[in-house]
Amino acid sequence: MKKSAVLLLITLFLTSSFSIAGAQSARDYISIVGSSTVYPFATVVAEQYGRSTSFKTPKIESTGSGGGLKLFCAGVGVEHPDVTNASRRIKQSEYDRCAANGVKGIIEVKIGYDGIVMANSKKTAPLKLTRKDIFLALAKDVPDPNGGEKLVPNPYKTWKDVNPALPAKSIEVLGPPPTSGTRDAFVELAMEGGAKKFDWIKAMKKKDKKMYKAVCHTVREDGAYVEAGENDNLIVQKLEANPNALGIFGFSFLDQNMDKIQGSFVDGVQPTFDAIADGQYPVSRPLFFYVKKAHVGVIPGIQEYLEEFTSDKAWGEEGYLSEKGMIPMPTEERAKYRANIENQQILMSLK
Repeated sequence: MKKSAVLLLITLFLTSSFSIAGAQSARDYISIVGSSTVYPFATVVAEQYGRSTSFKTPKIESTGSGGGLKLFCAGVGVEHPDVTNASRRIKQSEYDRCAANGVKGIIEVKIGYDGIVMANSKKTAPLKLTRKDIFLALAKDVPDPNGGEKLVPNPYKTWKDVNPALPAKSIEVLGPPPTSGTRDAFVELAMEGGAKKFDWIKAMKKKDKKMYKAVCHTVREDGAYVEAGENDNLIVQKLEANPNALGIFGFSFLDQNMDKIQGSFVDGVQPTFDAIADGQYPVSRPLFFYVKKAHVGVIPGIQEYLEEFTSDKAWGEEGYLSEKGMIPMPTEERAKYRANIENQQILMSLK
């Protein structure tokens, strides 16, 4: 028998064993990991679910999108999480890792939209930045200030160095680590968006895609950018203590802390619920969670949790998640992803 056939039989055996033996060995609660941005939304749904059903309130861990998908894709069975939250879409490499570990039935649910903000303390004035300013302030290598189409190690120490219209305050930005979906989205939407303002860097994408990505997405490591972990509440506290610093996180954390912090303008638009909802604010992204189909019906209450999350009272235009700062999807989009849940439609392709 070919090796591939043997591996397939083993995978099928393990998957079926989990399903058959589930009643005896299953956890009696849902295990959820993933994005720190989606965490507060998932938590409020879990609390509502715990109050309104006979099931235990799910256990939710904030591990970051990348960390959550690593745990999620490790295998099928009670020792692995049932759901992972993500503030970006699953990557092809993660999808392939899931498949290699027997996690082949993945249900994808987009839950809404979020803006990524650069916020500072209300003790000082809000910054008015462009994406070009953000790239020049935070990229590891930037175009030579003396001119020419060459890159140099980032020489900028203050915001005024970057743009004479900005204050002469040291560049100090507290942001998420590489495992964070917020970090992934920030470098793609804000930094790459700024890098493309230089025509010769924009042209690099066609000539050398790997080099282009390295230039646009690599954050400086000289102390101007400080990795503050996955705890966005901790960043808010640090901004209160240091009015000169900026923090990077999802709009919902700004929305919940408006008494302490304010969002910077980006390309002339301040991050607000309406500006993100209608697409004016340039640094916004979709939010997701992923579910193992093999665990539905085995771990108690997964289907009911999914139904609560995708109910109009939760993710609808007037739902309780919008009160927490999540930007609802249009009606048609919500119907599509609710159907994915009802039909247990698995993700077949990332295209």
